[in-house]
Amino acid sequence: MLALGAAAMSLLEIDRLSCRFGDVTAVDEVSLSVNEGELLGLVGESGSGKSTLGRAICGLVPPSQGRIRFAGRPLPERFTASTFRRQAALVQMVFQDAYSAMNPRMTLLDSLREPLLLQGKQRGKESRLALDWLDRIGLPRRFAMRYPHELSGGQRQRLGIARAFITEPRLVICDEPVSALDVSVQAQIINLLQNLQRDTGVAMLFIAHDLAVVRLLAERTAVMYHGRIVELGGRDVFARPRHPYTRALVAANPGAGGELMESRSLLPPAETGCAYRKRCPYAASVCEASVPMLVTDEADRQVACHRLEDIDKLRR
Repeated sequence: MLALGAAAMSLLEIDRLSCRFGDVTAVDEVSLSVNEGELLGLVGESGSGKSTLGRAICGLVPPSQGRIRFAGRPLPERFTASTFRRQAALVQMVFQDAYSAMNPRMTLLDSLREPLLLQGKQRGKESRLALDWLDRIGLPRRFAMRYPHELSGGQRQRLGIARAFITEPRLVICDEPVSALDVSVQAQIINLLQNLQRDTGVAMLFIAHDLAVVRLLAERTAVMYHGRIVELGGRDVFARPRHPYTRALVAANPGAGGELMESRSLLPPAETGCAYRKRCPYAASVCEASVPMLVTDEADRQVACHRLEDIDKLRR
């Protein structure tokens, strides 16, 4: 994590990135940055485009338009085997389903050695480092010759985390890493990620729909709806949400802070203007006319809402 008062240096810069699949736009002109050593949260409902954005950063999904810069260098629009390998040395991903990301025929030892061998790192030391990482993630060394199907869900996720961190990347993208786990195991995995991020200083993009988890971890949080970022701010995003959608998310997750509000019908996003206007209690004609852009306020909060000033007055 960044020390207080330290100058933030941008590691990842995303500029008006879009990802389309046929007629479906999963990511719609997203601009976002992640600083060195920062833990940035990315929240939103299922289908909001969070995972697609994470996969685009890793090179797993080709962008339809826009640019991604990493450590000041632009990423290629299309990855070859060599450019993908270079990107994997810098950015790694922890998947929600750890089992599907593993080779079921590889032992834990081989599964941890594999990324080191692919990157050509720690030559001759791969096995020793793999065993050290079993210690680090809390798995006994006697598990080294076991296979993924012999592990519990939490143990598999620990292995997936070790595979992501073992090559010493500069950014780790965690895509819903605890949502499929029991509550008791979730806490253990969150603690593990916190400790690893603190010890390594790696930047992290933490994607989740559970606001309580993100509130605990993130220094800044971006809120995504229907492929677009609608709000971005510091830890007070949950305590004082400004965008109507963020307010609705907080209301639906009382543990993240905020009062429980009356739920509204889950209408589909609007295809023109503000995508949230059909669900928004403050929608007006201007919301149908054009898509709102992110605007930064005096507290460095970014919000995309045409009626923000009017809404603020109504809440006073």
